[in-house]
Amino acid sequence: MNLNLNNKYALVCGSTAGIGKATALALAEEGAIVTLIARNEDKLNMTLAELPQHRNHDYIVADFSNPIELMEKVNNYIKKQHGFHVLINNTGGPAGGPIFSAKVEDFESAFTQHLKCNHVLVQAVVPQMKEQGYGRIINVISTSVKQPLDGLGVSNTIRGAVASWSKTLANELGQFGITVNNVLPGATGTERLTQIIKNKSVKTGKSEEDTSEAMKNAVPAKRFAKPEELADAITFLASERAAYINGINLPVDGGRTKSL
Repeated sequence: MNLNLNNKYALVCGSTAGIGKATALALAEEGAIVTLIARNEDKLNMTLAELPQHRNHDYIVADFSNPIELMEKVNNYIKKQHGFHVLINNTGGPAGGPIFSAKVEDFESAFTQHLKCNHVLVQAVVPQMKEQGYGRIINVISTSVKQPLDGLGVSNTIRGAVASWSKTLANELGQFGITVNNVLPGATGTERLTQIIKNKSVKTGKSEEDTSEAMKNAVPAKRFAKPEELADAITFLASERAAYINGINLPVDGGRTKSL
């Protein structure tokens, strides 16, 4: 299947590791011109070097704890360089822990990094998407929007807010040839999963190996996802082939989520 992303400009958040990096590479392999965005310039340069060198890939250094600064940097980039056909909203998840013991500032920080920053990026890129009659906004969130996950209280709350925001946007923007969808990763082999396993191990007193095996056994596929498997789903949704898929939550979790 030809996904036909040639000459499409893509902005990929959190693109120096894990799912974000895998997505940047996958989009580039399908012909997209990728702009990476993250806060660590050294890691951005390292990732940039892995992208195909015959196209003008680029990066923006930005910290998602400051949505106003993020908005200014992206708007300035668009004015000087180009707009985007594809936006991948992807930010590291909030720290784990029971919701009852969460601090108010934990919710505020997560809301800023996820919903506020997603929103200012959408406001920056949508005008050009409307002009082109083509836009793909894909938010990498969590299966917790279908089934809240134990020990991830703040994340469960904020991910739900992002999912509702996304569905509302899908309804508003669909008439312009712009789709808005959410990809919901299950347990995926990233640094965040490693930390979750360590935390569970400490809490339960079980070894990290036993904890990992128990988590795998909760998945019908009996394994964790590879970041590239998430990237493949995201890349399809970014393509012309997915033009009539809009406003959905797509779990990529090996069947772990119990609900439909």
